[in-house]
Amino acid sequence: MAKRINVILPETTLRTIDRLAKPGERSRFIDKAVQHYAATRSQEALRQQLKETAIRDRDIAEEVARDWVAVDTQAWQHLDHDEQPPRATRGGAKSTSRRSTQR
Repeated sequence: MAKRINVILPETTLRTIDRLAKPGERSRFIDKAVQHYAATRSQEALRQQLKETAIRDRDIAEEVARDWVAVDTQAWQHLDHDEQPPRATRGGAKSTSRRSTQR
């Protein structure tokens, strides 16, 4: 059952509706737009989207974690604990950081 109501819209919004809706289809267009907005923007819909995304992407997260473990393990196997990393000296090196170059 449909009910007639009066709605005040900005002219720009009305022009957009008229540009996108077929002649005589304003009400149907607005109804579909509101239903779509409610379905995609409500808290419940957002929770559902987050849940679906987490389920869909869990394999990706596990794969990335495995890749990083492999990289970390490989790096630690090649690290020689007797060797100290070279220290930066103040005399020869010049800083290129943004903070030190701004004047």
